[in-house]
Amino acid sequence: MKKLPDWLLLTSILLLALAARMGAAVVWENRIEGQFGFPDSESYWALGRSIAQGQPYEFELFEVKHKVFRTPGYPILLAPIFLIGGENPPTMLARTQAALLGTLTVLAVWWLGQMLFDNRAGLLAAAFAALYPGAISAGILILSEAPFCPLMVAQLALWVAASKAETGRKIASYTILGGLAAAGATLVRPSWLLFTPMAAGVAVLVGGRETTRKRQLYIAAGMLATMAVGMCPWWIRNARATGHFVPTTLQVGASLYDGLNPQANGGSDMEFVEPITAEELAAYHGSREGFEHHLSGRFRERSLAWAADNKSRVAELAWVKVLRMWNIWPNEASFSSWPLRLGVFFTYVPILIFGIIAALRTARLGWPYLLCWLPAAYFTMLHVVFVSSIRYRQPAMLGLMVLAAGLIAVRKKRVVDSE
Repeated sequence: MKKLPDWLLLTSILLLALAARMGAAVVWENRIEGQFGFPDSESYWALGRSIAQGQPYEFELFEVKHKVFRTPGYPILLAPIFLIGGENPPTMLARTQAALLGTLTVLAVWWLGQMLFDNRAGLLAAAFAALYPGAISAGILILSEAPFCPLMVAQLALWVAASKAETGRKIASYTILGGLAAAGATLVRPSWLLFTPMAAGVAVLVGGRETTRKRQLYIAAGMLATMAVGMCPWWIRNARATGHFVPTTLQVGASLYDGLNPQANGGSDMEFVEPITAEELAAYHGSREGFEHHLSGRFRERSLAWAADNKSRVAELAWVKVLRMWNIWPNEASFSSWPLRLGVFFTYVPILIFGIIAALRTARLGWPYLLCWLPAAYFTMLHVVFVSSIRYRQPAMLGLMVLAAGLIAVRKKRVVDSE
């Protein structure tokens, strides 16, 4: 039988990815009857409408107008939906957008895989990403994962491309684009803020077979500088709005308290926000414009004070959060039917095992193979402090898919060659 050309295989995988996401979006939309399904979606939706209508970029919650509630990346992407669909567009438009972004993620995974290994591995990694349930769910929900995943993988791929580039011009081009991707990813998902400086330190420290520490120092400095330039408009806007330097949002304090408080159990429960907001508002004597910054600081202070007095509980929670993030099936009771559990188990565990084996085998090669599992380490460290869920491991699984595909493709190639 004649072998299909690689471009046709890739096109088929991308069409399959889009079809899977659109089908899942229709099923989910009918199940929740046009609602959001997740509380976070409401704020993204409202801010997207505000941008489209030229209104102030703020979100009112419990009688407080929050000017730095969300970074603007995802709301900016949602804004055109309101220009097309009017005041209350169907949420299916946003799910269609998410499906398209999810398909772009699959394309980015292919690019990363074929650069690190070969085209066979890239196609296999793309197939994994196309059909992996966690990746499909990220491509149907009105949440920041949809635009974050392609930006995250693009940054990793551009870093690899810069590491392998043969001319100074190409190194500079890939570095600048990688820094812009880092800025975009952070403006979509604030938790990505510290990944680039952390990865830069690792890259300079370890070097690799195909790259030098000197080159990685150049790439890291350029990527960090470009990222800062990309973030600057948001930093300037926040300084004008609050009078303070706010690198991402003023929800960091509440998020920290969500993970570290007397009732914390590793999962998210934001019921505390309303009573504490009311309590702080009653005791606050400053300008109403400064209350949002004050409130975030108070949440942070309460959280750190509790953590300082309950170190053993903090350590216990850290372990619970690791287990919640890397659980073999969903943590939430509403998603814990046995068919769903088994579906998650048999798609997640094999990729995780092959990914870990591949990570160990490629560790000696240094950078950029380390880059594939670094997001998993980063998100794990982040969420042992904040709340944890299998939702937060989904972007990190994309890098593990590339490693797993590389391991399988190399084994298959050896078998074919031996025959």
